[in-house]
Amino acid sequence: MDVKDKVIEIIAEQAVLDVSDVTMDSTLESLGIDSLGLVESIFAIEEAFDIQVPFNANDPSESDFDISSLATIIAGIEKLVAEQS
Repeated sequence: MDVKDKVIEIIAEQAVLDVSDVTMDSTLESLGIDSLGLVESIFAIEEAFDIQVPFNANDPSESDFDISSLATIIAGIEKLVAEQS
């Protein structure tokens, strides 16, 4: 399973949706994921890939991590995974 599929699976699980309902241009808001769901998603992603996501849950706007859409989230995770290996 590649990064994209795993991230989509984690996000779908958080949103209580089928994986087929989650698209690359989905936003967390459009999927019904609130700030707590976002934090849980980030934790699950960090665990799945053994990475640290540079995300400040207390002040998301100060984060270096773009969470504007699923595509930007996946791109960010892929970059972190590549940097780690």
